[in-house]
Amino acid sequence: MAKPRIKNPPPRPRWTFVCIGPLDFRERVDSCTTDIRWLQAVPVYSFLGSVRTSSFAIKSSFMRPKHVLTVVGARPQFVKASVLSRAILSRSSEVVETVVHTGQHFDANMSEVFFDELEIPRPQVNLGIGGGSHARNTGRMLEAIEGVLLEKKPDVVLVYGDTDSTLAGALCAAKLHMPVAHVEAGLRSNNRRMPEEINRILTDHLSSVLFTPTMTATANLAREGVGSERIEQVGDVMLDVARFYRARARRPTALAHDSGFVLATLHRAENTEHPDRLAAIMGALAEMAVGLPVLMPLHPRTRKCIERFGIPSGSIEVLDPVGYLEMAWLLEKCDLVVTDSGGLQKEAYFFGKPCVTTRDETEWTELVSLGANVLVGAHPSKIREGMRVQLANRSGLLARCTVGPSPYGSGNAAKLITDRLVKL
Repeated sequence: MAKPRIKNPPPRPRWTFVCIGPLDFRERVDSCTTDIRWLQAVPVYSFLGSVRTSSFAIKSSFMRPKHVLTVVGARPQFVKASVLSRAILSRSSEVVETVVHTGQHFDANMSEVFFDELEIPRPQVNLGIGGGSHARNTGRMLEAIEGVLLEKKPDVVLVYGDTDSTLAGALCAAKLHMPVAHVEAGLRSNNRRMPEEINRILTDHLSSVLFTPTMTATANLAREGVGSERIEQVGDVMLDVARFYRARARRPTALAHDSGFVLATLHRAENTEHPDRLAAIMGALAEMAVGLPVLMPLHPRTRKCIERFGIPSGSIEVLDPVGYLEMAWLLEKCDLVVTDSGGLQKEAYFFGKPCVTTRDETEWTELVSLGANVLVGAHPSKIREGMRVQLANRSGLLARCTVGPSPYGSGNAAKLITDRLVKL
């Protein structure tokens, strides 16, 4: 007997299968899911040779888009998410995104402004958790995120970087047996006194897919026993960001300088919560600021520490926190970057500017090897000398930044990550 055929079949779906069941099989399935499109019910001979009319169905599932739930909470994560959310939105028939903002950065200048200027949708869920200790924040986030995950039931939970929000999102998803994808995986400073180091190590080992930015990060994971099937080296999403938004940079308001200044930032707990280190760094910057303008957009926590410890800022020109487009303008126009931020070390390199890092180690070791960055800790003499040396080598660094392949990929990390998310 000829096999039953369907006339004018639709385009081939992702998968098609045959099921045999009782006459009310379709009604039973429809009561459980809306993801199935029934094409035709036809008779078929069973293996015993008898006919079971209307109990055979060819079922074609045009599967719903993958649902990615993204957990963000701090300024760098909003910036990274801007390009990846845009890439996901461009493929809305294949993947959709729910963004959850934990509230870790609760100051409007530290978070809300980024959604406006980067032109990305505001989060669908805002947990409003921030301002507490690492333990308190992480615990409260775990409880709140669990409720969101149970309600939304995503296919994968996406986290960025190494903040408390990162760890809370990854740990909660793992406990609920949901896949975790970690962007910027594999970074190691080898300093476990840093809460960020603990966060990134735990997140990596909880994750199902680890998107690494560099060969060094990939090698770090391999040394820790992470299987190669879980690792995707895609490059750094911040290179995507720098290339996309550079032309959109805008000058901060009420700024007295158009060029020829040092851009300084300071926010790491290892520096801000220890008065000796904080005073040493501020003192060195203030001394250099006598002959060269030093502009410092000040993190709210750093401002509180400076006030609490009574540390003078001297000739440093202190600014309120700036948005990413304003920071891009400052990077474009400055002569040197002095920072303890991991992200700003890379952004300085993307903009062809030398960097001095007020830490004893860095997760971005490639920049030190290239001479684009020097580590000076909190030693005033090393800070001053590092600034002088890097300023003198500025033209050579610019040439190195523009010749040869970048260690951070080709600027298409967001596309590569989206491609992988669709296939999960």
